[in-house]
Amino acid sequence: MKKLFALLAMASLAQAAAAADPVGNAKDAADKKIAMCIGCHAISGYKATFPEVYQVPMIGGQSAKYIENALKAYQKGDRKHPTMRGIAGSLSEQDIADLAAYYSQQK
Repeated sequence: MKKLFALLAMASLAQAAAAADPVGNAKDAADKKIAMCIGCHAISGYKATFPEVYQVPMIGGQSAKYIENALKAYQKGDRKHPTMRGIAGSLSEQDIADLAAYYSQQK
């Protein structure tokens, strides 16, 4: 009975760990993921012109939660910019957490 309880407890912990939100890693984002972001979001005053003119915000220093929510809104289509929707659609939950961690640490 004790072994069964221990196995059930371990299975429950493993399931809870798998279901937890990913933790962002700023170093991973910097090394592998920000290249698609810096072309627009690292240029002060930059404007994208497709399909219409958009003022591109600087995202460095934004809160991680804000960046995560924005990217998820693009994924779901709640935010409409087509380029950002395409980029966000290619991101995993871990990618989003890593990018949010990286940009939240920028000044």
